[in-house]
Amino acid sequence: MAMEKNSNSMPIKDVLNKLSIEELNIRGKRVFIRTDFNVPLDEHLRITDDRRIRSALPTINYAIDDGAKVILASHLGRPKGKIDPRYSLAPVAKRLQRLLDKEVVLAQGCIGPQVEHLVAKMKAGSVLLLENLRYYQEEEKNDENFAKQLASLADFYINDAFGAAHRAHASIVGIPKFLPAAAGFLMKKEIEYLKGVVNNTVRPFVAILGGAKASGKIGVLEHLEKKVDKVLIGGGMAFTFIKAMGYEVGDSLVEAEMFDLAQRIRKKLKNAGVKFYLPVDCVISQTLESGVETKIVPTLEIPKGWRALDIGPATVKLFSEALANAKTILWNGPMGVFEMDAFSRGTFAIAHAVADAYALTIVGGGDTDLAAHRAGVSDAISFISTGGGASLQLLEGNELPGIAALTDKTHS
Repeated sequence: MAMEKNSNSMPIKDVLNKLSIEELNIRGKRVFIRTDFNVPLDEHLRITDDRRIRSALPTINYAIDDGAKVILASHLGRPKGKIDPRYSLAPVAKRLQRLLDKEVVLAQGCIGPQVEHLVAKMKAGSVLLLENLRYYQEEEKNDENFAKQLASLADFYINDAFGAAHRAHASIVGIPKFLPAAAGFLMKKEIEYLKGVVNNTVRPFVAILGGAKASGKIGVLEHLEKKVDKVLIGGGMAFTFIKAMGYEVGDSLVEAEMFDLAQRIRKKLKNAGVKFYLPVDCVISQTLESGVETKIVPTLEIPKGWRALDIGPATVKLFSEALANAKTILWNGPMGVFEMDAFSRGTFAIAHAVADAYALTIVGGGDTDLAAHRAGVSDAISFISTGGGASLQLLEGNELPGIAALTDKTHS
């Protein structure tokens, strides 16, 4: 199978020149590990999917086994710089304690005398979890003093939060200014898989992009122009492309400001020999309410007052056939509003088609991850990325601030 080099892959290569946790002497030292414990919670504040916590275990256990004093930090949701019990990391501490089978102390904050006291009395192999970083406005503002206070708690900094690596926040890019900073095992694993997709693509390579909006994903199409063989567009973003082509889409979601760009990229891909697929039918409804009337119609026959909320059976067949000969599949974004039963069939069918393919399959994005789990196929996917936004940024060829901030290796 032909392999192709990518001349624009420096942001992905850069991580290979950064320190990793194994290259640090952390025995007996205080190690600040930035994790991504931004897990989904139900109305009773119970964790509904703990994969992000479990994904961080290799790095945490390595530090524990090496006798480090482990200080964990994460954000959860969007508390907007204020203390909000709905976004407390207490459920995370409870689940993590069970997974590690050892005590996990939850601090009441991230900085200040109480936290400093807890850190001071830590012993080798003990674990302290700081409260939600986003309880502090300074986190998202990348406040230097806040970063400095966080850094003062530790001797080393480890970034294992790939899902937040595209954010220029204090705990991502601020702390590395004051401490030796290295990548954790999850960060390295994420980069290696995405590096393989971009730098050593086994073809045919099929990209499936969905979700509500085209604006967050259209750059990926442009960057992968010479890599990808087929592009399958579903979800709400498909109707921006269809409307841009001059067709009516009823009341379906569109981004009018993206029409020109959508048209340009679609034509550019076709001129490059890339097969470009859009839905040929869809499931429509007038509202998103439970039990509402639905219809399956051709994509170009959506009546006014109705909107497309899932791909239809003909599109599922078309997309599944397009995946049949794939050797690499990248899927980011659901095909519809899969959280509701009436609009879940398209997404779940594509999840099964991806899982059944004889290909390297990479799923990225929180919604897509959840869809794969709900479809019961997550174990059949080669790799599920913990970072939707970060993976998209990387695939667009952009440098991730969280990677750039890590300490460079010194070469003799």
